[in-house]
Parts: sequence; C-alpha cells; structure tokens
Amino acid sequence: MPQPAQPPRATSKRRGEDPTLGKVIAGRYRLEARVGEGGMGIVYRARHVLIDRVVAVKLIRPDLRGETHLRAWMLREARAANRVDHAHIIDIHDIGETDEGELYLVMEYLVGTALSAEVARGQMPIHRAVDILEQMGAALARAHDLGVVHRDLKSDNILLTIRGGRKDFVKILDFGLAALAHDPRLAPKGAVFGTPEYMSPEQARGEQAGPQSDLYALGVLFFEMLTGQLPFRSNDRDTLLEMQRTAPAPRPTTLRKDCDPVAERIILKLLEKDIRRRYRDGHHLLEELKAFQRSLPSVSWEKDGEAAPPPALPPPPPPHAPGVPEWPNRAGAFARMVSRAYPSGNAPPEVTAAVASTWELAAKANSLEGEVASHTRKLEALERRGRALRAEIGRKVEELAHEESRALRDAAAYGEEEEAARRDYKRAQQAMVEGVTKADQAEQRGQGSRAIFEQAGAARALVEAKREWLQTREARRLGREATARDLRRQIEELRAQLARYAEALEEDLASGREKVSARTREGVKYEEQFHEASTLLVNHLRGKPECRDLMRELQGNGSAAADHGGSPAEAREPRVSGTNGRDL
Repeated sequence: MPQPAQPPRATSKRRGEDPTLGKVIAGRYRLEARVGEGGMGIVYRARHVLIDRVVAVKLIRPDLRGETHLRAWMLREARAANRVDHAHIIDIHDIGETDEGELYLVMEYLVGTALSAEVARGQMPIHRAVDILEQMGAALARAHDLGVVHRDLKSDNILLTIRGGRKDFVKILDFGLAALAHDPRLAPKGAVFGTPEYMSPEQARGEQAGPQSDLYALGVLFFEMLTGQLPFRSNDRDTLLEMQRTAPAPRPTTLRKDCDPVAERIILKLLEKDIRRRYRDGHHLLEELKAFQRSLPSVSWEKDGEAAPPPALPPPPPPHAPGVPEWPNRAGAFARMVSRAYPSGNAPPEVTAAVASTWELAAKANSLEGEVASHTRKLEALERRGRALRAEIGRKVEELAHEESRALRDAAAYGEEEEAARRDYKRAQQAMVEGVTKADQAEQRGQGSRAIFEQAGAARALVEAKREWLQTREARRLGREATARDLRRQIEELRAQLARYAEALEEDLASGREKVSARTREGVKYEEQFHEASTLLVNHLRGKPECRDLMRELQGNGSAAADHGGSPAEAREPRVSGTNGRDL
C-alpha cells in the first residue's frame, strides 16, 4: 500500500543521487534503488505501491525514447521474448510506456551472482560448467524454436541464483533486446554491434545474428568456464573482431591439461567459423551434452574442498514505512496527541482539520486497497493462465522441434550416403560399360571366354545393386525431409496460435492494468495528502511534552523518516536482473 512516510516529492536526495528515485512508473511501480545502468538503459529496484511486490524496472535510455520506430520495435521484441516463457529466462511482467512517453520493462527481481563473477574466480569443475551450459542450452533451444534470438549472450547477463534449494539455477537476462542496436537508422551500413569477446564470425562481419550466433557464444562461455579465459583476447577491438572472423579457436587442453576430450570436442564444434559445421541447433547440442553428463562420474562439484558459490544475498528490504493498514493507528495516535495538547478542545482549526483528514484518508485508502487487491488478484490469475498456456505450447513446440532436428540430421546423413552411393553407382556404370564393351569385342574376334562374360554379368549386377542402394538412400532422405516439413508445419501452426493468444491476453492484461493504474494513482494522491496532514501535525505537536511518548511510538512505527525528512537506510545491493552496464 502507499507509504506516507516517503511520497515522491518528500523523499530526500543525497548529493549525486538519482532524481528518478521515488518516482512512480505507470502509476504502479515506485523506484526504490538504482541497481544498474548501461548502453540500453537503467535498471531500478521498484515496489508496487499498492501491493507488496518487488520487481526490477528497466527504463530505456532517454535519447532513445524519442525514436517512435524504436519504441514500437522494442515493445514487439520484448513481448516476443516474454512468450518464450522458460524457467531459465527472466520473466517480464509488464511492458509499456509511461504518460511521459518513457519506455519501461517490469521484470522479476533476481538476487544472485553473475556468471562473469564466478568465472573470475578461476576454472570451474567440469560437472558445474556442463550443468550451467545445459541450462543455458535448454533456454536457447526453446527461444530459437519460437523465433527469438538473444544476439548478445555473455557471462555478464547470465545470472546464477538459488531456486528451490538448487544452486546454480540459471537465469538469462536481456533476451532479444540487444537487437535494438542493430536498427539501420542508428548506424552506418555494415556497422558491428555486440560484445566482441563473444561475437560470432558472422556478427563480426556485420551480418545479422541468428540462432547459430547464440550457439557460438555458448562455445565461448563453455571455454571460459573450463579454462578461466576467453578463447580470443585483444585490447584492440578491430584485432579481436578479425580473430573472431578468421583465427582458429585454441584447444582448451592448451590451458587446462585435464580438460575432458569430449568437452573439448563440444567447444571446438561450437566455435567453428563455418555455421554449417556447428551444431545444427540447440537440440542437437543438448543431446550431446546430456550424453556427456551421463558419462561423467556422479560426484558433486562442491566436494573435496572446492569452493562453493557465495550464498545469495537477502531479498530487498521491506517498505521503509507502514502501509495503509497502519494509517488508522497513526490517525488515532494523532487524535490522542491533540486531545492531550488541547484538553479543552481549543486546538487550532488547521490541526483539527488535519486530524479529521487523516481519519478520512485512512478510510478511503483502506477501501481503495481492497478494490485494488481484487483487481490485482484477477490480473494475477489471468497472468497465471497465460503463463500456463504459453508453457504448454512451448513444450509442444520444443518436442516437435526436437523431432524436426533429428529428422533433418537424419536427412543430412542420408543425403551424404546418397551422394556417396551416387558416386559408387556412376563408377559401377562406367565399369559395366567397359566390361560389356570388352566382352562384345572379344566375342566379335571369336576370343570370348566364360570368364569375360561372367565379369560383364557381375558388372551389370553390381550396377543394379548400386542403383537399389542409391534409391533406398534417396527414399530415406526424402522421407525424413517430408517428416521434417510436416513437423515444421505443426510448429508454425502452434507458433501462430501462441501469437494470437498472446495478443489477446496482452489486450486483456493492458485493460486490467489500466484499471489498477487509475486506482493506484488515486491512492498515491491519498498518500501525498496523508503525508501533508501528518507533517503538519508532527511539526505542530513535536514540542509538546505531553505528546512525547506517543510521538516516540509514532516514530517507532516508521514515521521518523517523514518527521525528519530522512531517506531509507541503504541496503547492500545484490546483483539483479540486467544490472551490468554492457548488457542493458
């Protein structure tokens, strides 16, 4: 509920503090602390002003807010990423524009450690690195199945959290938003964007990033986790881009002698310069990763004295001031103080009016709280249904895409066998022609022998056998390609169904959120009015000895900040969603 001790205009600011702190975004989210900034925008920890829900709010860079085409593009991209709905991809709760035209994204507030910080500690145990890679691969496979590409995957936007007691639970941040920088209207043709250390060869050439580019970045991350170093390093950006384009990837065993040969093979395949030589897709990679995991000894990477990751930092602090349920108590405290200070009932009119105002505002705010809570429950139920359906469709698409991946790989393998069979068939045909010609010539000269004719007959039989083999390879290739086409048709139908449902859901959610926003804005006005009345009463009654104990009680309930203009105690800021400068 609203926090009367700290309305936006009353929150004190220390020198250099962000003036945006305390602002209410979209009528719902009050910005509490700045937790990160970068090229794309600024991330804040925020709290819903009417329900105790902590979120991360990203405000897009001010100079990009005036780009109408970029606003539309960013909203479309973020919504597409949110439709992926995967456990290892950060949840986006809300997307939109403020009344002032500011673009914002509301995301789950995550507490954890960036993968970059863990890599900085040195080489990871193989079990841990493979576990993290497998989670990233699963998220990417689902995203790619639904047509979403990350484009700027790196250790800074991989967050390791604790979920349900499970350590190293991966969350990938900023899915798809990096493509905003690729808009041709913002840079000259052929410009290269991204993080050079993780950039695929095709990106380094200025080409559009695709699913294979994300797989290349996974190879860089796997290399980095196992060796503690990046595969390509240079202080000069142009040199680094040239290395990504042309330099062969170093073998991990040159930096870590005990690197498993299977892990090295996976890394080198991911880091192939030619996208045709990388894994076909995320499902192909996951098959090999899971097989590799099964082959590893079943030991924990934390045993034998190896350092475990630091425990997750505590969640953000609770609201600094009591919410609306406490307003009646505070109004009652003010009324008692006025009664003590003016036992004959001769309080100044402005004091009497302020006490009456606190009672009235408390009643209105409590009624409003119930109304907003009801709207919010309906919205949350709608969000849950939408999330469940998105997850169900996503799983179906994932299953079909996995089958499609196998079908395409089988078709490619049959295609290679077909080409080999075609070459053998042509050679057999040539040998048959030569054998028949030799037999005909010998017969014409009267020198024909049984051996010569048998050789010609064997050549004909071999040609027939080669033709049959070629036909079976071709038939199997065509069959698997037909299967892949049918699976692709089913996938596209499900994706279209997901898009239609998501659009309808977004309309319903937008309508519901607008209702909540309108009522919340009303609540913020009550908050400001309550604060004004409270400040008047505190200033008037502070010096009254008979009110001292009630004033201490009031301050103990959280009004001290209002009385003295203080700001909340600063909490240690954890690594949260989107806090690194480069990944915003």
